[in-house]
Amino acid sequence: MPRLSLPTSRTGRALVFSALAASALLATSLSGGSPAARADEPLTAINLQLTPWTVIAQEKGIFKDEFDRIGVKKVNLIASGGADLVGAESAAVNNGAIAIAQRMIYPATVHRANGLDGVVIWASEPSNRYRAPILARADNDKINSVADLDGKKFGSSRISCYWSSPFEMTTKAGLPFDSREKQGRIRYTSIDNSAVAITSVLTGATDATTAHLAAGAFAGAWLSGKLKVIGRSPDDGVYVNNAGRVTYFARRDFVNKYPQVVKAFLAARERTREWTYDHVDEAAEIVADKTRVPVEVAKFQISHAGEWEFMAGEPNADRARNAIKTFQAWYVANGDDILAERSLTEAQIDAFIDGRFFAGGEYSIYN
Repeated sequence: MPRLSLPTSRTGRALVFSALAASALLATSLSGGSPAARADEPLTAINLQLTPWTVIAQEKGIFKDEFDRIGVKKVNLIASGGADLVGAESAAVNNGAIAIAQRMIYPATVHRANGLDGVVIWASEPSNRYRAPILARADNDKINSVADLDGKKFGSSRISCYWSSPFEMTTKAGLPFDSREKQGRIRYTSIDNSAVAITSVLTGATDATTAHLAAGAFAGAWLSGKLKVIGRSPDDGVYVNNAGRVTYFARRDFVNKYPQVVKAFLAARERTREWTYDHVDEAAEIVADKTRVPVEVAKFQISHAGEWEFMAGEPNADRARNAIKTFQAWYVANGDDILAERSLTEAQIDAFIDGRFFAGGEYSIYN
């Protein structure tokens, strides 16, 4: 069962240890345990995350086209598992490990700060106000805006957009979350299981949460009318322009050993993105079948303004680096207790974004 961390000093330490554990798990999933990164033999099989875009790429033969030409004959799509823990997509939970992980740039940076020797091989364009709103129960007449959260209970996953987005909103409203150093104006609880976070709001155990509405666990609750939006990240804010970007990253040794595999993966993603936008209905049918969600949920995951699976890429490596430098400085200055202890240096950030896969790089899909 997921552990609900309470806002005490002990909890603060637990959050850091949780981040360390997630980084260690991710490091395991992206390293020697995978057939994709073992020994110096040619790579013939690769394990990837099972997501809306990867099931489309598999079904339409796009992975086969891109990977066959470099000798990778088998692509295994690994589901995150029934626990639905935020961040669990970073680790393999079925039949081995994954080679390349998708995480938003804020948690990816926390993993790197906690010691994961990985590199970002792709970053998205800036986010938008629709990606990670604050949500409350639709029939809760007492909670209608961020200002109404003063003294209330908020539950979300700490090492994710579900913290980095609302943290900006509540901080700018003068209503900081609890931290391990001091009590804030909002009682904050870390909940890594999305189903528990939803149930907690719907039952009144917490008053609000934040989520990507297009995420499987939240899409159904949103489409059923059980939740309402009470706050969105500002268009000119640090989340929308910097911390809300998507990344794909992998262990440095894997990337150095198999850069052509990484390029093929990114080329397949770009082709799948273009095909999906041209064939939304067919794509939704594939996603519904392969991820076992209703067709209306699958179509919502593709077409909602806050979706992240099909975002355009950020071709400029320096802009991606500057995004990390900007949001890290802002969060530390405003009380981020994890990044305050484990910040990346400018040199570490520069190395974290692997320029070989961005515009002008040797293995770039943008050239």
